[in-house]
Amino acid sequence: MQSPDLPLVPRGAGADQVLAGYLQARAGDFLRSLRLHGESGADTAGAEDAARSLRRAARRIGGTLHTFRPLLDVAWADQLRTELAWLSGVLADEHACTARLARLLDALARLSGTKPVPAARAADDETAAESTVPAGGALGPQTAGRGALTVGAARAGALLERQLTLGRTRAHSAALQALGSSRFHAVADAVALLASEVPLSPTTTATTAAPGTALPALFAHADVAERRLLEAVTTLPLARAAHPYNAEALVHGLATASAGEAQDAPWHQVRHLLRLHRYAREVLCAGEGGTGPDLRLTAAGRTLDRHRDAAEAAAAAAAAARTPRIAPATAYALGVLHADQRHEVEAARFAFQRTWQDVPPGPEGPRGRQTVAAP
Repeated sequence: MQSPDLPLVPRGAGADQVLAGYLQARAGDFLRSLRLHGESGADTAGAEDAARSLRRAARRIGGTLHTFRPLLDVAWADQLRTELAWLSGVLADEHACTARLARLLDALARLSGTKPVPAARAADDETAAESTVPAGGALGPQTAGRGALTVGAARAGALLERQLTLGRTRAHSAALQALGSSRFHAVADAVALLASEVPLSPTTTATTAAPGTALPALFAHADVAERRLLEAVTTLPLARAAHPYNAEALVHGLATASAGEAQDAPWHQVRHLLRLHRYAREVLCAGEGGTGPDLRLTAAGRTLDRHRDAAEAAAAAAAAARTPRIAPATAYALGVLHADQRHEVEAARFAFQRTWQDVPPGPEGPRGRQTVAAP
């Protein structure tokens, strides 16, 4: 059974039909999301869902234009891809600020003991506490540290809330301004035209329109995206990430801002290339009548999303800690929060390493269980 997310392309269709069908389906998703966003009015949740769907469609169109660029009108593809990347970035900023604030406040509450921890973690904490509390009942170092953290956690949370709420307000204003701009209307018009006609290169129309030529022509470009991903993965320290609690992410996170960003950058690049690879696989699945991208690739992508979110949250905590004239207790709480998020970065790397080892690369891409939905 074909995934409802994939276009209905006749079996044996040429590469031009497969590629055009996929792009037109994603353009339809974009336009429907845009209509829902305009109709949401005061419904904040509805507007957020519509904006998320809008970004999802924009990412897929932009990624497909990037991977299969030689099969399309190059000037048109480059211009539309640039504009879609701008729109997706503007719309993502507000959601990112909201999610980052919720993540940091939740972590502060957990670390300070003002919020119940998950059952598994609570059991581990109880075991550790029993091993550190003397027979006389004196408090162990973990309990004393948590008490010290509670002192500055409230002020640290208030500081983070002020800074990230300000960032969210600015991002919301920028998104509203962008959605009302002539630049956005030009993008919407271009996507509306894409929904009815896909500008292909003359070479594509002449050489890949014949039935049975779709997969070889499309696979040649999808293979390039996969090779770039595999090359990027080989630069990651997966051998070190395979050892839990190696503290590499924390140590680098305590370095200068530029050093931390340089250490995270290869992982962010792999996340980007993994998305391009998954989107290319969606196009191939549309040509094959498949059911969607590999479930394990989706899991690897979500793990790298967690890595990105934790790294950006740690950077936000570090930026708040550099606020002039804050109390020592507040700085201490932010330092603990920063270390916690860098440990989350490390945990995401460990999880990615384990997931990636289960994704065998091959001439036809990773194989495994299939799913119909991907972020």
